Amino acid sequence: MLPLAEAQRRVLAALTPLPPETVPLREAAGRILREAVKAPFDLPRFDNSAMDGYAARSADLRTASSKEPVTLRQARSLAAGQSRGGRLPPGACARIFTGAPLPPGADAVVMQEDAAMAPGCPESVSFCAPARPGENVRRRGEDARKGSLLLAAGQRLTAGRIALLGAIGRRTVRVGRRPRVALLATGSELREAGEPLGPGQIYESNRGALAVLARQAGALPLLMPLVKDEPKATRRALARAFAGADLVVTSGGVSVGDLDLVKSAFGELGGQLVFWKVAIRPGKPFVFGLWQGRPLFGLPGSPASAFVTFLLLVRPALARLQGAADCALPARPGVLAEPLRNHGDRAHFARVRCDAGQVRLAGAQGSHLFGSLARANGLVEVPPRTSLATGAEVAVISWD
Repeated sequence: MLPLAEAQRRVLAALTPLPPETVPLREAAGRILREAVKAPFDLPRFDNSAMDGYAARSADLRTASSKEPVTLRQARSLAAGQSRGGRLPPGACARIFTGAPLPPGADAVVMQEDAAMAPGCPESVSFCAPARPGENVRRRGEDARKGSLLLAAGQRLTAGRIALLGAIGRRTVRVGRRPRVALLATGSELREAGEPLGPGQIYESNRGALAVLARQAGALPLLMPLVKDEPKATRRALARAFAGADLVVTSGGVSVGDLDLVKSAFGELGGQLVFWKVAIRPGKPFVFGLWQGRPLFGLPGSPASAFVTFLLLVRPALARLQGAADCALPARPGVLAEPLRNHGDRAHFARVRCDAGQVRLAGAQGSHLFGSLARANGLVEVPPRTSLATGAEVAVISWD
């Protein structure tokens, strides 16, 4: 059995990012950036006001106080989108609104609450306090200088990064292509939802759950028809899946039973088995292979095993195929509200519920159980033969 870290290393080492594509910025949220973006101009492009008030020379107001106000002549008014106009002469101020360019000569903006129109003289403004140079001014280039790196290739485009690209006028952006993921479920006992169940039959549920995880990882899931436990049917299903996808994910049929046919069918197609079995619980019987450069991920059929192995081994691969610089799973800190114990020789990824930083088991941990999977919002790794005490700080792997 491979340790998880080695299995993850081998998966990522075997993959090459898919070719990039150009998409409209409005459709790029969540995608992986495949170009370095530099500032085409200073950001902000010009000195501008951070609030409504009066633009003035700080030197003109250095003696202003409540006892001895300083009065300046209001020379003009400036709104956002207007030209800043000519130089502001000494002894003058300009009415200015948020976002308006600072007029030449002015170096501060006084809030309108700290100024007052002189009684009977609408063109005179009285100031009762001094102003510091740069007060309430957004300086040109304080966010980014022209030519500086704004975003590096490999970053995921969050709402904030979309806003930054919008601020420099980008209409399109180069991103990693979304991988097409064929999802296969094997098992003669499986039936589609809505079909009548015969003796020993169950409804198939893994494809729907894995499709959600695939979409969250930026991929395009393709749900393939159910596959019976027959050699020819398994081989044909794998061939069809590879024909229309960048990678294939199967659930079921990867253990050691007479009806676990995925490995043999894959080999008959000419696939190369890279490794089998990972030292984790749930999810030991995991298959990773390559067919004409495209990966096969063979997941166990138990719902928790399929879910956990997808998160730990398939999701990082999807990030790599899109060109992500960081393929690690997101995690947040938590504190155990109850002890977690692992008496086995494989790392246990416990399904947990983390609320307000407090971490508890989401329920019974059998790999066949749906209840704890439905309640869980994270995984906590418990190393082999390890006990984690109540109050221990842990990293909670998340997927939502």
